[in-house]
Amino acid sequence: MPYRRLPNTDKARLKAMHIALSKGKELPPFKLAFSQKTFHRLQAFLNNFENSISLYRQSYSIQTRKNKEYNVILKKAKIYISHFVQVMNMAVMRGELQPGVRTYFGIDADDAKTPPLSSENDLINWGERLVDGEARRIMEGNTPITNPTIAVVRVRYETFMDKYHYQKTLQKNTSRALENLTELRKEADAIILTIWNEVEDSFKDLPDDLRREKAKEYGLVYVYRKNEISKIRFFNRQSSGAG
Repeated sequence: MPYRRLPNTDKARLKAMHIALSKGKELPPFKLAFSQKTFHRLQAFLNNFENSISLYRQSYSIQTRKNKEYNVILKKAKIYISHFVQVMNMAVMRGELQPGVRTYFGIDADDAKTPPLSSENDLINWGERLVDGEARRIMEGNTPITNPTIAVVRVRYETFMDKYHYQKTLQKNTSRALENLTELRKEADAIILTIWNEVEDSFKDLPDDLRREKAKEYGLVYVYRKNEISKIRFFNRQSSGAG
């Protein structure tokens, strides 16, 4: 005995509701296999659901596309911040700068390691420390670190920060759109369930095969279980052989 399978994707939900909506428009109320109350509920809901799906897809698409650009800028900022520290440490090794120079950037004087830059927060933290620290050094009359200069690092850092805030805004937009769509999916499932229950109830006095055929006209989906499919194939082979 095949069982009824409710839609579990937005595409399937839309298909089920559009079939029901078409039936509601083409048939008079006394011939329609589900109630006018449910039909009006479907009409009022469907456009909002479609708009919500479109908004989520658009938000996600923009976020994904802009994320590729963002990753390029993030990598550039990481390179320049890392290089600035490496250049400073090499200057200390050559004796051109004293180890105490590192303290301007919140680094221990004897710490010659390049800082970890594995996360966005690392970049934000170290970019700010380098820009502020080098500004203090220069204000005190010290020779600027070059190749790269802090001006070049600042440009890369500020570009990264602009894109960082923009990307976070896009992520929030996508998250809000998904939250709204998730709630609407619950309503869509409830409407479809109501329609399908009412349709099956309208045809309940018909033989099972005819009841399912009538219900399918309203978008209901019936599927066989795996063991039932095997039995059907077996009987079909037997029938074909007998013929």
